[in-house]
Amino acid sequence: MKYLNEYRNLEATKKILDEIHKITTKPWHIMEICGGQTHSLVKNGILELLPEKVSMIHGPGCPVCVTPLNLIDKAIELLEQGVIVCSFGDMIRVPGSKKSLLEAKAIGGDLRILYSPLEAVTIAKENPTKEVVFFAVGFETTAPANALSVLHAEKLGLKNYSILASHVLVPPAMEAILADELCRIDAFLGAGHVCAIMGIQQYYPLVKKYKTPIVVTGFEPLDLVQGIYMAVKQLEEGRFELENQYSRIVKPFGNTAAIAVINKVFEVGTREWRGIGEIPNSGYVIKQAYRSYDAEAKFNISYIKVLENAKCIAGQILRGIKKPNQCDQFGKACKPSNPLGAPMVSSEGACAAYYHFSTL
Repeated sequence: MKYLNEYRNLEATKKILDEIHKITTKPWHIMEICGGQTHSLVKNGILELLPEKVSMIHGPGCPVCVTPLNLIDKAIELLEQGVIVCSFGDMIRVPGSKKSLLEAKAIGGDLRILYSPLEAVTIAKENPTKEVVFFAVGFETTAPANALSVLHAEKLGLKNYSILASHVLVPPAMEAILADELCRIDAFLGAGHVCAIMGIQQYYPLVKKYKTPIVVTGFEPLDLVQGIYMAVKQLEEGRFELENQYSRIVKPFGNTAAIAVINKVFEVGTREWRGIGEIPNSGYVIKQAYRSYDAEAKFNISYIKVLENAKCIAGQILRGIKKPNQCDQFGKACKPSNPLGAPMVSSEGACAAYYHFSTL
């Protein structure tokens, strides 16, 4: 197949769903890692079309959802100090401990909503007397552009640009889930866009250590049902392998140029995940050589620590222990217009997907 609409073909998707029904004899729990996969599964009604024995568990692959309250409060603190804070639009309504970035903007904060961190570098160049910080949130997918913004600022000699980094990594999160005593995951659908950057080599040790199939998939309906079919087939046959359904995009060793840019600016370190806590070696931190571009160090805001909202069960949802509609607050105190946590407001959040699209 060559065209995107072919991966949305109803008849082709139905044929594979029929095959999943034919081969499924035992109950299986499959976690899709990425929030984009979750939204596609829910929006296209795939969850309702799968065999009852195949249960999809929604994973922590939404970068907005796993960004801790601490980081949002730090960004708000910068706004209140008069810093120009730049962010992608998906972060602005996520609640911090007291307010969101959007609410901070409403009371005078200079928040700029951008499509690229390189735009933030331009803003810093055009405003030499103001400090400019880009809120660099994301998985491995967005790390190259954020690292490139630092290199670009360095090349221009800008001293008033920095990033508030909250980059997290998928494989350590998968291992944390597999190592959890409450884990009931039999297989994973790997996040295709992350693997497009990083390749698939990091997943072989997880498959071998935990004897758990991983199938890297895309995000269209046909991608997902093919991935589920491949995972179920492995499980039914007693196999555990790494397979790449998304081979039209994902190559074994990823994008080596992008990886080189990441490795120049970032190194692996411990990161906190909203609702989950700290996971060792689960994120990128800025290397010492580029510490002058680290907003946390530059503005001395590392001290900001806050507790998660006790009413929000985001951690249990992100670990696959509960589904959004099993939360007491779902659709009541917690709605997209008044979210208690990030999974309800993020465009890739599982709670938002269930609220807008699910009939379950």
